[in-house]
Amino acid sequence: MKVVHYTDVELEDVNVEGAKGAKIRWLVGKKDGAPNFAMRMFEVEPGGQTPYHQHDWEHVMYSLSGNGAVITERGDIPFSGDDVMYIDPGMMHAFKNTGDTTLKFLCMVPHEKPKAGSKNVNPFADEEANDC
Repeated sequence: MKVVHYTDVELEDVNVEGAKGAKIRWLVGKKDGAPNFAMRMFEVEPGGQTPYHQHDWEHVMYSLSGNGAVITERGDIPFSGDDVMYIDPGMMHAFKNTGDTTLKFLCMVPHEKPKAGSKNVNPFADEEANDC
């Protein structure tokens, strides 16, 4: 178990080619004993962005504050505080700050690529629970 204020988690630079003015806090991860997924908080300066990339797993984001755009092959999709985003596996994407304040969003990703044909064992996420 872990309970901590987010500001007590180290804010690290995103040192990946294509990143500009982006920082990350690893709020929950393997080091905390989380067996399946990680929760990260990104903070992106005005005019900054995360790297344009893709990967084999999906991830979900929740925008806390600021204005941004998800950069995709389908075009730029704007978002702001309290918006929720889902990125498909294999989709090229980046997150860009389009505003004049720090863009902050949470990003949840699995530790590993899900196994093909794996069954969901979460009793609250079956087809009868709001199609989660």
